[in-house]
Amino acid sequence: MTSGLDHVECRQGQYYDSVTLMQASRTVAGTAGVRAALIAMATPLNLEFAEGMGFVVPQAVPAQLLIAVRADDQNGIDAGLAALTAALSSRTSSAGIGSAEVLRPATIGAALADSDAALALISVPGPYAAIEAFDAVAAGRSVMIFSDGVSVEDEIALKRAGRDAGVLVMGPDCGTSIVSGVALGFANVVRRGPVGIVAASGTGAQQVSSLLETAGVGVSHLLGLGGRDLSERVGGLGAELALAALDADPDTDLIVLISKPPDERVAQRLRTLTDGFTTPVQFALLGPGQLDLTQTVESVLAAVGTSAPSWPVLGRDQHPGQPARLHGYFAGGTLAAEALLLLDE
Repeated sequence: MTSGLDHVECRQGQYYDSVTLMQASRTVAGTAGVRAALIAMATPLNLEFAEGMGFVVPQAVPAQLLIAVRADDQNGIDAGLAALTAALSSRTSSAGIGSAEVLRPATIGAALADSDAALALISVPGPYAAIEAFDAVAAGRSVMIFSDGVSVEDEIALKRAGRDAGVLVMGPDCGTSIVSGVALGFANVVRRGPVGIVAASGTGAQQVSSLLETAGVGVSHLLGLGGRDLSERVGGLGAELALAALDADPDTDLIVLISKPPDERVAQRLRTLTDGFTTPVQFALLGPGQLDLTQTVESVLAAVGTSAPSWPVLGRDQHPGQPARLHGYFAGGTLAAEALLLLDE
């Protein structure tokens, strides 16, 4: 049961990438008088999310822009919509859209033809993301695919093309990376340092990088792979490229490979591959009998000659005579999987 005044609309002919819309949602939600806000493309998942927030959502298609704002009153709604207009206008202006003097390239391939950028970040609907990524790889650029909705077949073809071209393919559904200190997607603010991270798990990568930061140890690069990379079908193609890149990086003294429970044969092949590296590799592959993420970090700290700090721990409040119960809220599947493995033990 919600209170306040709701404003819900779906606008036709307006597309913005997901990173821009998440920033816009935060801006609107922080406006005085606004209680909640969701600004997103009207995909089935986002519509379900809006309904979960208590909004009554009309029928829509993914090409429409969903705007859902809850405020104290109409003044709050108006203020929220004004903040949204300003946020999107600022984004449009900074990109040069609408300027008679600037003609923006329509594709990644066209943009890279006149640019010396080494990496392309792609955040468009899944059916189009693979096309743009192929253009980037063909232009000899590494690519981070923030978008989800890319087929497994396209992911495999992209990573094979990246291997042939000698460039990284991070993703699809790669939510976090740090390249030479530059954060891409969702990334924690961490210091530069000697540990390189390769991750088929966004939340796992964030957890490890945050624990390293807490211990005073920095990260050289954090290369995301997308959650399917160590599956049987994809076969660790992205991991091969990323691990080799960090092994050749003079600023990386130790590599950590993080993944949700992987395919065993893929994991073994990567272990065999890294046996020939000059840079040591610490595996953090969740599964029975494996180190958890905190234990992995402690092993890394020992390897770089740093003592583990006292990690913050929440206390347990158990009433006398009552059985202990654990309630968990997880911002990511990896942390939930890790918790279940710990409980099984």
